[in-house]
Amino acid sequence: MVPSIGANWRRGQAILAEAGIESARLETRLMLEHVGGYRYNDLLMHPEKRLEASEQEQFELLLGRRAAGEPLAYLVGEAEFRGRVFQVSPEVLIPRPETEVLIELALEKLHGLVAPTVIDLGTGSGIVAISLALECAAAKVSALDLSPGALAVASNNAGRLGAKIDFYEGDWFTPLAGRQFDMIVSNPPYVAEGDPHLELNGLPHEPRMALTDQELGGDGLACIRRIVADAAAHLNPGGWLLFEHGYDQGEASRNLLTAAGFKAASTFPDLAGIDRVSGAHL
Repeated sequence: MVPSIGANWRRGQAILAEAGIESARLETRLMLEHVGGYRYNDLLMHPEKRLEASEQEQFELLLGRRAAGEPLAYLVGEAEFRGRVFQVSPEVLIPRPETEVLIELALEKLHGLVAPTVIDLGTGSGIVAISLALECAAAKVSALDLSPGALAVASNNAGRLGAKIDFYEGDWFTPLAGRQFDMIVSNPPYVAEGDPHLELNGLPHEPRMALTDQELGGDGLACIRRIVADAAAHLNPGGWLLFEHGYDQGEASRNLLTAAGFKAASTFPDLAGIDRVSGAHL
């Protein structure tokens, strides 16, 4: 007999807790909701209900994959960011709250501009471009990525959430010859290849090319160097460049911006007080 959802919840929580997953109770609940189409109140009010046999089989599969370290967002196919649900897949990074700093800064700089143009480089699932398009209605937003799979996810998210965005496929500025914008934003790969953190916390399941520049022996700044070097040619006078980076890359980022002729290079912390975004203007 298929166990009740209450029994599944308790057993799943125990399995994930034993695997070292701190939010075992919440994640088991989310998997049950996903496979059975339940709401939270269903689980609380009717724990005696049972999954269908096929749903139980799917739950067991997801439980095993999560216990083995695969991120929950990939198992259920979605993640929340700024109050919106974005679809995700192993083609894109899982949205992280730290990236909200980039969006808040961009919105601040865009405030008061008439019909500003924005390009999001390395858009991934589209969280930055879509958030800006929806929260700054005056902006005309474009997004670019090298990965066709990532662009498919981002385009689908834009359609689902009602954001009008022009998408481009290619390597950084290559598809943008002759184009200029009022703002360039990016959350580029910035983890140094070989950094031991790449093997922790589910990162082995996320797309490597979105995490690291894959430059052996490098410092993780190769993509940032390229963006900063080429950005001025694609910015209107007074235009802003803002990009996310690692906790220890603020000083190097400011130096790159200043050397490239940008003004007022600054680094901004996330909510944890960690250097997270650097930027400057022409």
